[in-house]
Amino acid sequence: MATVTTAADGGSHALRRVLRGGVVNLVGTAVGAVLNLALIVMITRALSQETAGLLFAATSVFMVAAAVANVGAPDGLVYFIARMRVFGRADGVARLLRLAMGPTVAAACLLGLVLLVFAEPMARALGTDEAATYLRLLALFLPFAVLTDTALAATRAHHDMSGTAVVEKVGRPLAQVVLVGAVALSGAGGLLALSWAGPYLPAAVVAWFWLGRVLRRATPTGTTGANRATGAAAVPGRGLDGSPDVTPRAFWTFALPRAVAGVAQMGIQRGGVILVAMLNGLAGAAVFTAATRVMAVGQFGTQAVLDAAQPRFAEQIATGDHAGVRGLYQVATGWLVCLTWPLYLGALVFAPEVMRLFGPEYRLGAAALMVVCAGQLAASVLGMGDLILAMTGRTSLNLLNNVLALVANVLACLVLVPALGATGAATALVGAVILRRVLPLWQLRTLVVLHPFSRPVMTAAATALVWFAALPALLTWVMGAGLPTLAAAACLGALGHLATVWYLRGPLELCPGR
Repeated sequence: MATVTTAADGGSHALRRVLRGGVVNLVGTAVGAVLNLALIVMITRALSQETAGLLFAATSVFMVAAAVANVGAPDGLVYFIARMRVFGRADGVARLLRLAMGPTVAAACLLGLVLLVFAEPMARALGTDEAATYLRLLALFLPFAVLTDTALAATRAHHDMSGTAVVEKVGRPLAQVVLVGAVALSGAGGLLALSWAGPYLPAAVVAWFWLGRVLRRATPTGTTGANRATGAAAVPGRGLDGSPDVTPRAFWTFALPRAVAGVAQMGIQRGGVILVAMLNGLAGAAVFTAATRVMAVGQFGTQAVLDAAQPRFAEQIATGDHAGVRGLYQVATGWLVCLTWPLYLGALVFAPEVMRLFGPEYRLGAAALMVVCAGQLAASVLGMGDLILAMTGRTSLNLLNNVLALVANVLACLVLVPALGATGAATALVGAVILRRVLPLWQLRTLVVLHPFSRPVMTAAATALVWFAALPALLTWVMGAGLPTLAAAACLGALGHLATVWYLRGPLELCPGR
C-alpha cells in the first residue's frame, strides 16, 4: 500500500533519490559546461568582437523570448505532477500536459511572429542592421525551444533526470559546438544564428520521445482515501481550489506568475548582454558575455542540484514536512558549495589568465570576472530559497522578488554601463542575484526558517577555501602568476578537493542512510 512520504519514513530515501538525480544531472552538467564554454571560446577566437557581440546579443533576445513563451508551464508541470504522484492522481498527467501545451505553443508562435515583424527596429536598437537577419532566423525555432523545455520538465517531475542530461545538457550543446564551429571557421557568418538555433528542432523531438517512454513506464503512486484526505488538508486540493483534479484555472494561477518570474530571471541573466550592446556597443557585449561565462558554467552545476531537488521539495511541502525541507535545503546548499566554489574561487584568483582564453583583447574583462565570481560565492551559500518559495505556491512573492531584482539590474546597468562598461554590468548583475537570493529566505520565515549555517555548508566551504584559495595563493607566491601556475593550481586543487570531499562524505551527507 503506497503512502504519502513523511519525515519519519522518507528522509534518507529522499536524500538518496535527490543525490542520484543530482549525480545523473551532474555528469551531463559537467559535459554541458565544457561544451558551452568551448562554444563561447570558439566564437570569441574565430570572430571579431563586433560579430561575436552581435551573436551573443541576438541569442540573448531569443532566450528572453523563450522564457516569455514558456508562460510558466515547465514549473507548473513539475509542481502539479509531483503532487499528483504523491496523492495518487498520476493518471491525470496526460490531461495536464494537454492543458499546458496549447497556450504554450500558441505563445511561442505568436512571439516568433513578433520577432519576425519587428526584427528591423530591434536590430537598430542593437546598433546594426545585420541583427535583423539573426533575429528572423532565431524566431523560427522559438516553438521548438518551448517544446523541449516543457517535455523535459515533465520528465523531471517523474524523477527522471537522464532526459535533461542527455538532451539539454549534452546533445543540444554538442550539436551547437559542431555547427557553429563549422560555420565560424568557414567564414559564412550569415549562418551563425541558424547553426546556433537549429539543434532545438531535434532536441524537441527527442525530448517528447523521452517523455513518452517515462509516461509509459511510470507506475501511479496511489494513496488511500485517508491519505488523500490528509494530503488535501495539507495542501488544498490537487488544484489550488480544493478540487480533486488540476483545473485550468488552478494550473495557470500557479504558472502565470511563475512565468513573469522566469522572464525576470532570464532578463537578469541575459538582459545585461542586450543592455551592454545598446549602451556600450557590440564589442562591450562580447567582453561582458565572456566575463560572465564562468557564472554560466557554475549555473550548470547549480541547476543539476535544483532539477533533482525540485520535485522532492514539492512533495515535502505537499505533505507538510517542514523539517525535511529545512534539512534538504541545508544539505543541497552544501552540495552547491562543493560544486561551484572551486570554479568561482579559481576564476577569482586567476581572472586575467582566464580571460585570455577568449582572446588577448578580452583581458580587459578581468575586473568584471572578479566581480561576478565574488557575487556568485555569496549567492551559492544562500542556497535555493527562491525554488522553495515557488514550490509553496507563493508565486506572487516569487514574482515580486524577481521583478524587483530585474528592475534593480536594469536601473544599475543604466547608471553604471555607460561609464564602466562590462564591469558596471557585472556589478548590476551581482546585486540583482544577491537580492533575489536573500528575499525568499526572509519571506519563508513564517513557514520554515531557512539558513545556510549548517555542518554540510561549513564543511564544503572550508575544503573549497583550502584547495582553491589558499593553495593558489601559495603557488602564485612560489611560481609567480601565469598560465602554468593556473594549470598546476587547477590540477592539484581538483585532486585535493575531490579527495577531501570523499573523506568528508559523511558530514556532507553524500551517502545518506549509511
